[in-house]
Formats: sequence, structure tokens, C-alpha cells
Amino acid sequence: MRFMADESCDFAVVWALREAGHDVLYVSETDPGAEDDAVVARAYAEGRVVLTEDRDFGRLVFAASRPAVGVLYLRFPLPARDALGQAVLNLVREKGDALMGSFVTLQPGRARISRLP
Repeated sequence: MRFMADESCDFAVVWALREAGHDVLYVSETDPGAEDDAVVARAYAEGRVVLTEDRDFGRLVFAASRPAVGVLYLRFPLPARDALGQAVLNLVREKGDALMGSFVTLQPGRARISRLP
């Protein structure tokens, strides 16, 4: 799959997905300081699912109606951070196709998938 990791995304997620063969652009490497609107627009133009730990992306795709291929919002508290990369890999393996056209909130032990407008 193709992903665009926002600057807020933990590098462990980027690394885990790249190691598994996924195409991941990391905003910190390609366009540091990019505004969230620009990240969503570029991800959409390139057919990428956004990876983020920033809840503002929910506002962008739902309230502001910005088009998106998909958004994976990661909500992992500090004690569970060690499992973050593996949790994302597991989700992509199990629900990969469902990430397209969806806003997914991933928490330890649970994923909530909502269709994008």
C-alpha cells in the first residue's frame, strides 16, 4: 500500500511499514513543516493513505470536506507505544482494503473504521 506519514506519526510506524514493503512518504523527510491541508492534498493526489497522530485530520476530512484516500489516526498512550509499529502492520495485513475510503482510529486492541464522506 501507499502511505503518507504526517510529521506527528511515530517513525517506528514508518520504519515497520517500509520494512514490510509498503511505499511510505514521511513528511518530516520530504516536506518538513507542511500544513495539514497540504499533506491531505498531496496524499490524495498520489493515492496515499494518511498516517497521523494529529486529530485535526478528522476535522479536515469530515467538517472541512477535504478529499482523502483514507486516514489512519493513531491513538496510542505512552505505555503502549512499543506496540505501535506492529499494531499498524497487523491492521494493514488484516484490513488493508478497508483503509481506502475510510477514517480509521487505531487504539491498543481496537480499530474503529468509519467511511469517509
